[in-house]
Amino acid sequence: MKLLRFGPKGQELPGILDRAGKLRDLSGHLSDFAGAGLPEAIETARGIDPESLPLVPGSPRLGPCVGDVGKFICIGLNYSDHAAESGMEVPPEPILFFKATSAICGPNDDVEIPRNSAATDWEVELAVVIGKTAKYVPEAEAMDHVAGYCVVNDVSERDFQLRRHGQWVKGKSADTFGPMGPWLVTRDEVPDPQALAMYLEVNGKRYQNGSTATMVYGVRHLVSYISQFMSLQPGDIISTGTPPGVGMGQTPPVYLKPGDVMELGIEGLGSQRQRTVAAA
Repeated sequence: MKLLRFGPKGQELPGILDRAGKLRDLSGHLSDFAGAGLPEAIETARGIDPESLPLVPGSPRLGPCVGDVGKFICIGLNYSDHAAESGMEVPPEPILFFKATSAICGPNDDVEIPRNSAATDWEVELAVVIGKTAKYVPEAEAMDHVAGYCVVNDVSERDFQLRRHGQWVKGKSADTFGPMGPWLVTRDEVPDPQALAMYLEVNGKRYQNGSTATMVYGVRHLVSYISQFMSLQPGDIISTGTPPGVGMGQTPPVYLKPGDVMELGIEGLGSQRQRTVAAA
């Protein structure tokens, strides 16, 4: 299933794509795809024929495909070629950091360039959506705790991230730095999350053109690994890293400015489009 949330910010309703790719309204059967209620909502949706649901008219705004995200966990330097372009070594264990959940926005919402930013950058990433509580989970059982997958743009301010001291969270957490969606694609529709093509373009120029096949640490390992340090709850997001081609890795570096347009996507998971604007 391809599940989504549509409507004005903070008032999103649950929806589903039918076989023809048309948006259908699920709000008569469930309240949201969000937080602790996510597993039950997915099971409810699974029992409904999308063709029996009312069509959603027009082209409504799409919200983030998961609401009430408890933890927004990210993996750093998880593609060896991206680590090389960043001038860093592949880590012997996954690097974990957090983005503030207030960074989450819809897949096509405007992205704000923060005040005093000189190095706002892009990162197309495969995100794992947790669907069942995971704590000390062995790798062999890790996938049982995955609800599905979505696209995330891990927007990053490199000066804040690397030169302002402390943890990376400073450069990762500005408002709108976490476009998510368009869909939550359930696990049964993605038989191999380690074989998905992915891309990102800025103003029509393709900068990232990679595949999840080159991830250092795959989805199964990451879910198990993270669960050794913290419990994972339904609705938590794990953004699994980016392939090469980020702005910081260009010669000379290329960074976002107001008026730029990012387009990105992952095979089978849909695409995003964001315009950049100056923060108010």
